[in-house]
Amino acid sequence: MSDAEVLQNVTSVKGIGNWTGQMLLIFSLGRLDILPTGDWGFVKGVRDAYGFKTHPKPRTIEKLALKWKPYRSVATWYLWHFKDNEVKNKK
Repeated sequence: MSDAEVLQNVTSVKGIGNWTGQMLLIFSLGRLDILPTGDWGFVKGVRDAYGFKTHPKPRTIEKLALKWKPYRSVATWYLWHFKDNEVKNKK
């Protein structure tokens, strides 16, 4: 199935939303081009890595992420861990 088909199928189950579907695509199905703009940790990583003063809107992140295609899941993983690495490097 395509990413969109997987999301459509899993979100049709009561209690499963878009975020859960995206995490399934990234972690269980190993899809490399998922952009979870609703994930707090990811958005925080984008904010910190790109120097935004506030959390960027999904549309802003989508524009930034165009250059990450077709590996947006990989970029997401790095941005989830951006602050962790920044703290370790300061020690």
